[in-house]
Amino acid sequence: MYAVIVTGGKQYRVEKGDVLFVEKLNAEQDATVTFDSVLVVGEEGNVKVGAPTVEGASVQAKVLKNGKGKKLNIITYRPKKGSARRMGHRQPYTKVEITEING
Repeated sequence: MYAVIVTGGKQYRVEKGDVLFVEKLNAEQDATVTFDSVLVVGEEGNVKVGAPTVEGASVQAKVLKNGKGKKLNIITYRPKKGSARRMGHRQPYTKVEITEING
């Protein structure tokens, strides 16, 4: 069984046991989170497509850890001025494991 969920403005196709990195969620490590915005729920030969979401469908996940991604180096450059500025950014994420798909 699989589902397509929406979280952090992105869509993910998930199955039970999948581990994925999503935009940071407000949840502690080892907590359980529920994704209610499920677009599609399917298994072999039987697919439910929502308009826009499937009624009563949800996906349970366990938070494995919260962290930050690799550092991105950003350089802002102003041509003909001899001026540049270096900045760095690390995007926060939450690592989750899908435990159950209802729907």
